[in-house]
Amino acid sequence: MPMKPPLTELPIRVADSGFYRGFAKDVAVTAKVIVGALILWAIAFPEHAAAILGAFNAFILASFNYWYVYVTAFFFLLCVGLALLPASGRLKLGREGDRPEFSNFSWFSMMFGAGIGVGMLTFATAEPMYHFAKNPSTIMGLTEGSTAGNVREAYVWSFTHWGIAAWSAYAIVGLALAYFCYRRGLPLTIRSALTPLFGRAMSGPLGHAVDIFAVVATVLGVSQTLGFGSEQFVSGLWRIGAGDWLYTVAADGTKSTSAMGIVVSLAVIMGLSTLSALSGVGKGIKWLSNLNMVLSLFLLLFFVALGSTWFGLTTLFVGVFDYLASMPGNLFAVWVEDGTETGDALAAWQGGWTIFYWAWWIAFAPFVGLFLARISKGRTVREFVLGAIIIPAFMCFVWFAIVGGTAIDLELSGVAQGAIAEAGQADQLFAMLGVILNGPLAYLLSIVVVVLLLTFLVTTADSAVLIINTIAAAGDEGPKSRPHIVFWGAALALVVGGLIMAGGLGAIQMAMVIGALPFSLVMVLMGLALIKAIWRDSLRMRRGLVASEVVLTAAE
Repeated sequence: MPMKPPLTELPIRVADSGFYRGFAKDVAVTAKVIVGALILWAIAFPEHAAAILGAFNAFILASFNYWYVYVTAFFFLLCVGLALLPASGRLKLGREGDRPEFSNFSWFSMMFGAGIGVGMLTFATAEPMYHFAKNPSTIMGLTEGSTAGNVREAYVWSFTHWGIAAWSAYAIVGLALAYFCYRRGLPLTIRSALTPLFGRAMSGPLGHAVDIFAVVATVLGVSQTLGFGSEQFVSGLWRIGAGDWLYTVAADGTKSTSAMGIVVSLAVIMGLSTLSALSGVGKGIKWLSNLNMVLSLFLLLFFVALGSTWFGLTTLFVGVFDYLASMPGNLFAVWVEDGTETGDALAAWQGGWTIFYWAWWIAFAPFVGLFLARISKGRTVREFVLGAIIIPAFMCFVWFAIVGGTAIDLELSGVAQGAIAEAGQADQLFAMLGVILNGPLAYLLSIVVVVLLLTFLVTTADSAVLIINTIAAAGDEGPKSRPHIVFWGAALALVVGGLIMAGGLGAIQMAMVIGALPFSLVMVLMGLALIKAIWRDSLRMRRGLVASEVVLTAAE
């Protein structure tokens, strides 16, 4: 039977004059109204916002835990399958003569900086330390927390949360967008990836809704990252002597980031990120990403030279083996409250860690995925998957093993004497530097970490602003109006600040889990659309029809 050629035109109505010239007003205005309402709600009614977010979050964790676990497994299996199959793996994300725009180093640096940098600095120490003390095995009584016998279990879960399944969430969005944009000539926006399923309907309200979901999920996902990063940035400023005004001390002696500390950190981060976003991908973002990579390698080499290198390397190889061996079970495991102390504790642990992480990766996926697509034209499907999943995951493993392993070894040996374990999550990396080094050297390296943290935060935020504007402009990658860039930079800062005022980082976490839910459905549909498109393109090629390049003449 004759086959229709693929859809290669997706008209999206944009304003041709006025303040929103070049933007799809239905998307841009609606997304701004939703985000603006969230900001006003969190700032004007913080207690009400915290209560409502908490109720919704509890409902989602109880009702959709299976969903988050299984869709993440689906993303992983699909990405690996498309890369391994010869028919799909060799397909180029572009025309036959297209070549990559960026060198491998710059490509990986931008991808790594946008997708993982801030979280790596926070969690490379904090997460192994937490799981070292408590994880499912300790809950079930199989291992004892904070002992040598619990190290392997700590890394099984650390690697699970930052491994190849997690990065598949980014990859599936980036792969779908690059495929439909560079092979079929469709706009570089989220709705384009659903055209094999819904066709020209994606030009109208259904397509607008998809892009709006993507913008809101991006704002909440990036806000979660900025929230963690800003707290660590404040901790770093305090460590290098910026002043005690950065913290407030409660009557019981507990210390928390002050309102002024939050305001100052967000002003610095978002001010610099807005300036960088105004310069575009090829300038500010590219150079900041390269700087990130250089400083990251320097910091990693420091821990290799002066940290617990043998312990870390042993942990790395044993941890990767344990992770791969446990992946089939852990990838599909779901714990639910069953009325028993152990069952309820396992469900609570999974909701606070695994489900939270899967929601975080999904909420971050429209931003990182579109950014990956933007910088990956001319690469093959197999090359894209290798660059977007395997290499970043292994880099995370190295960081977690060397940096987190040093922290665990210092506590096990008694050298740290609880200084790292008792420090707050945002302060554990700086506390470890204080244990390893003395005086001026610890101070100087703390400055390096603060600078690296700032560049990571700026890279993440400015990339997010550009991506949000690209989605709101119907996939137009060209220069955006300065007021819109400034608006989204300010909006990100206000979302973080408002939600922290409403309930700390927990409020941002709850809002992000809620916002990720509708976009997780969009991502599943993107995966199904990609399967359909590649399958039909392979049939076209078998029949001698043009399917290996962008077809500019027809509609599906």
